[in-house]
Amino acid sequence: MESQVEQLEELAERFAHHTAEQTDAIFRGDARTGNRHAKQRLATFKKLRAHGNAGRDALALLLTHPRMDVRGMAAVYLLRYRTAEARAVLLEIAKGEGLAAFEASESLKRWDEGTWALDPAEDAAGQPEASRPTAHTKRSRPRTECAATDKRRGSKRDKTGGRA
Repeated sequence: MESQVEQLEELAERFAHHTAEQTDAIFRGDARTGNRHAKQRLATFKKLRAHGNAGRDALALLLTHPRMDVRGMAAVYLLRYRTAEARAVLLEIAKGEGLAAFEASESLKRWDEGTWALDPAEDAAGQPEASRPTAHTKRSRPRTECAATDKRRGSKRDKTGGRA
């Protein structure tokens, strides 16, 4: 029977695998496969998180992974738990170019504006704390603030001179 440490290390490796596979699928233009790996990565993270800080510590081993996308994704999920280390990894990646740099800079923005919530803190009873109030940005504004219009969306056929 494998120990809890081995089990957590295996989960961390699975997280790394699904992150790398998602990135590779994106570059191949295979969104379906990329989305499947993203879902599997999230499920793996939830399994790690179920082990509390021991699971997060196992994920923190990936902050030095050879692949930048894996380091960055681990840092994104560890922002609340290992803020200084995770920010340092993301800031370094954000200096570069490409998808990983973009994802790192966007994650840091969401963290700084208070809308990041991938690994919510838990209270003593293990229940998620109430989320901190955040100012809504144009992109994060609740749908209820968007006014619905009575005007129906037109098409080319509705315009004069358009084909019927």
